[in-house]
Amino acid sequence: MDEKNVIAALAALAQPTRLQTFRLLVAREPDGVPAGELARLAGVPQNTMSAHLSTLAQAGLVTGERQGRSILYRADLACFRAMTLYLLKDCCGGNAELCAPLIADLAPCCPPAACTQ
Repeated sequence: MDEKNVIAALAALAQPTRLQTFRLLVAREPDGVPAGELARLAGVPQNTMSAHLSTLAQAGLVTGERQGRSILYRADLACFRAMTLYLLKDCCGGNAELCAPLIADLAPCCPPAACTQ
């Protein structure tokens, strides 16, 4: 991932409804959530959610898959991982002990045995 893509992803997440939507999608991986259900959960009109999902998709953070008359959205965890790695690359100037607390804070959320990515 390059700087331009990271800036686009961060800009997409720098809005409360989009951040909430992305977090909802991450929590529902790998099943995904229909657009209408996302709108209901976020408490916004469907057309507003559609605009937010478009912004997140353009930034590469979500994908949509048509299922009948609905679109099922999923978080693009590979993109999110790439963005996070870009931000952490050369963490603390390569001084591993300075990065250890950050890594320790991330580890409990998804133990390696539970992760599929």
